[in-house]
Amino acid sequence: MSELPTVGAALTLDGLTTLRDEMFDHSRDLELQDFHNPTVLDSDFAPLVERARKALDGYPGRHGIHGPFWDLPLATWDPMIRSVIHERMFKALDICEHLGSSHMVIHSPYQEWDHRNIMHYPNSREGIFERFQATMAPIVTRAEDIGTTIVLENISDIDPHFRVELAASLQSDSLQISVDTGHAHYAHGACGAPPVDYYIKAAGNALQHVHLQDADGYADRHWALGDGTIHWVSVFRTLEQLESKPRLVIEVHVPNGVQRSLSFLKYEGLAL
Repeated sequence: MSELPTVGAALTLDGLTTLRDEMFDHSRDLELQDFHNPTVLDSDFAPLVERARKALDGYPGRHGIHGPFWDLPLATWDPMIRSVIHERMFKALDICEHLGSSHMVIHSPYQEWDHRNIMHYPNSREGIFERFQATMAPIVTRAEDIGTTIVLENISDIDPHFRVELAASLQSDSLQISVDTGHAHYAHGACGAPPVDYYIKAAGNALQHVHLQDADGYADRHWALGDGTIHWVSVFRTLEQLESKPRLVIEVHVPNGVQRSLSFLKYEGLAL
């Protein structure tokens, strides 16, 4: 690559404290992961937001949060569930507004079951679009008002294009695409989906965010980069073709995973 990208990390506030110099000194993209839990959103989270605000004081890079996702089907049929989704998402966007977050991650509603059955049931595709739009329209409007970009992450999506079309149907710059490399690799290995770089190609310049994690194609491992079987050269060569400059965020759940992932990317000459 002629100009190597600088990657960031998804961290809790405690993790940010540990890696503060690494994150601040290199203006790395940051994603805080303290605010997606429903227990947090149902509590008095003002002290936690204030702690985050102080931790982010003077932060030179782009920063955002992982939004709520547990048990929140964004293409729900049920109006009562939709009300719960709105309550959760509005609280999370209030946090984004207080922190000045540039992005918030949410999860795709398109499941493997949907993919296998979408041609079997009449109007299945149209129904998913209609229900997703009904759920997301007021959430996207709120994101527009505060200047936060919501990014829609693949979970068990087999078709890398469907989620991109779903997000585009809201016709808003405040709803864009995220690719999780480990989720894509799971879908490739276990479900017959295309490889990881195809998910990036499908997103194109709608791609504003990437979760970087390694895996074995069987489960959602969140291993350090280099510990699994993802073909990282193809991933970064594809990212290089984009003009959108997505946030590149290491999201791993192993000891010293961020540091080891950074070392791997530097050694391979893929990123800084």
